[in-house]
Amino acid sequence: MAFAEGASETVPGRLAQSLGLMGGTFDPIHLAHLVTAESVFEQFGLDKVIFIPTGIPPHKRHYPVTPAHHRYEMVRRAADGNPRFEVSRVEVDREGLSFTVDTLVDMTSKLPPGTNLYFITGTDAILGIETWREPERLMAMCPIIAVQRPGLHPDLAREGLERLEARYNCRILRADVPAVDISSSDIRRRVGEMRTIRYLVPDAVEAYIRHHGIYRLSSRSSP
Repeated sequence: MAFAEGASETVPGRLAQSLGLMGGTFDPIHLAHLVTAESVFEQFGLDKVIFIPTGIPPHKRHYPVTPAHHRYEMVRRAADGNPRFEVSRVEVDREGLSFTVDTLVDMTSKLPPGTNLYFITGTDAILGIETWREPERLMAMCPIIAVQRPGLHPDLAREGLERLEARYNCRILRADVPAVDISSSDIRRRVGEMRTIRYLVPDAVEAYIRHHGIYRLSSRSSP
């Protein structure tokens, strides 16, 4: 299975796997992403969480974004050593804009029949999912696991998710994840201002950022 780093071959007779697909720009990946993935893995009894760094994010075309190969390498280093995590190049290697519905189609085509897929993303992102490409098709392909973000009012989030479930007859599962208020934009600012990012990102990610000079001259403030 070439879609993910370190993926193992399917064993005949093995029970179907449950895989969580966690997409994002990851510019850079940080500890809140990893806490979320670990918590969702445990809560939903997944076999793996597969991180999918965006190649060209359609919602951020007007913002400067770190080249995909750097973002992929940072995710790979962050996931290294955790057998529960894998990293996919499916969007990094695909030409053109990275649309989630295309990714789900690609992943489904590469997985054994009967594999249970879950798409993991923030509640704030789900509430804007109707601006994505083919939202109805996307939400029909697999259940969505909604992760509550700090700063989003729980009642507003609940009402928004219930509206989407009713309109699209889809499954949106709620994840109970520890609130860790870390943002990629703050990390980029800190590096640009020569401030510490220790304990915000894994040590291997910090070393990669320093070695390649990423964000050093950046003043970006996009999410």
